[in-house]
Amino acid sequence: MKTRIIIAALLVSAFGKLTAQENGVHQQSTVYEWPSDPLVKQKLENWQDKKFGMIVHWGLYAVPGIIESWSICSEDWIDRDSTKTYDDYKKWYWGLSNSFNPVKFNPEQWAGAGKSAGMKYLVFTTKHHDGFAMFDTKQSDFSIAKGPFASNPKADVAKYVFDAFRKEGFMIGAYFSKPDWHSPYYWWSKYATPDRNNNYDIKKNPWRWNKFKDFTFNQIQELMTNYGGIDILWLDGGWVRPLETVNEEVLSWGANIPKWSQDIDMPKIASMARKAQPGLLMVDRTVHGPYENYQTPEQKIPDHQLDHPWESCMTLGGAWGFVNKDQYKPAGEVIHKLVEIVAKGGSLLLGVGPAADGTLPIEVVTRLNDIGQWTSKNGKAIYNTRITKNYQSGQTWFTQSKDGKTRYAIYCRNVDENTAGTISWTGNVPEKGTALTMVANGKKLKWSSSNGKTIVTLPGELVGAEPALSFAFTPAN
Repeated sequence: MKTRIIIAALLVSAFGKLTAQENGVHQQSTVYEWPSDPLVKQKLENWQDKKFGMIVHWGLYAVPGIIESWSICSEDWIDRDSTKTYDDYKKWYWGLSNSFNPVKFNPEQWAGAGKSAGMKYLVFTTKHHDGFAMFDTKQSDFSIAKGPFASNPKADVAKYVFDAFRKEGFMIGAYFSKPDWHSPYYWWSKYATPDRNNNYDIKKNPWRWNKFKDFTFNQIQELMTNYGGIDILWLDGGWVRPLETVNEEVLSWGANIPKWSQDIDMPKIASMARKAQPGLLMVDRTVHGPYENYQTPEQKIPDHQLDHPWESCMTLGGAWGFVNKDQYKPAGEVIHKLVEIVAKGGSLLLGVGPAADGTLPIEVVTRLNDIGQWTSKNGKAIYNTRITKNYQSGQTWFTQSKDGKTRYAIYCRNVDENTAGTISWTGNVPEKGTALTMVANGKKLKWSSSNGKTIVTLPGELVGAEPALSFAFTPAN
């Protein structure tokens, strides 16, 4: 996931996790190009109805419970086990493939937990930057289907993940890392691996880079043709891009930019992928243009409303994948983020990480269920909605139905706030005669307006622990 992490974000050890909040990752750009393909536009409209998704990071890094992939990258913000040399550390990490045997692999548990939370689409990490494939690729032996899990009937992990989520009605997304640090065509053993980029001059070694392009194309082709219907191809590793597309956003990451172009021929990949999956949404993160159908600010929410498609990808805990003793966000905090994101025109993609045995930690399942207690009652104010011009008044956020006939106000309570009596907001004043109801139970509420302020009288039974209260009102004709 991460394309830039500030130096202050350190790893506790090779077996630890990030201890400082990430900052400045995938800054939001103002550059967006709407798709022209009618099938893509139709799928994009459908995706914008979903609002809430799950991204699953699962790979070698789950075995010791450490940050995903990045511990093998030699950049100065990374702290790893100092008892090993860098080369020995990489050998140790690659060797985790010999012990990754998720005998309790349970994608139905994952899908059930996501459904209970109110999630509507999935993005599954088929391959992260370390190159370890979570699908049965024919391009490499470095995959879950070639190690100790190979004899398991569910060794082709991605197939069973996608099937489990399809059965629960999810849109299906395949995360794929464009860089591959295990491939000799990306990190050539002839040279050191000083950073996240490929480690040889592509201009001087075009054959080797062409082999990497073929390798990447072939793996994506496998995903697009062997795993049923795919709705989203979510491409990470935005530094792998044509050199001419490097802009201020990319430079702001602070990472080294090679003097050569890491171009993998996205037009060719897109043509193949959309022939296999008509209408496929492509999310070539930060490479703005025809293959970034929606934008993906990471671990942050834009400070203002946006009128083009986007999602905030955020972790439920402190890391994308499973780490030992992770601390998970309270359900109320996630709900407040979801409300703000939707009011600003986006979707929330919430990250969880299964443990090495193939199950979601019970704390994750519990937290997702807690979130679902709210979305199951208040979903009309979230799903299938669109933005309103006046989208915020203090702690209250606003959305509206796609036909514009119903407007929703969602009041986000402060922690331990004891809402009683009335709440109020400015702007979005209902017209005289409009019936205002609680979304959760359909109860009509008394309201009044004065000098542009709406005042809502709450019944006594609402004095409770709900993290947010949602109201619906249809303007009088």
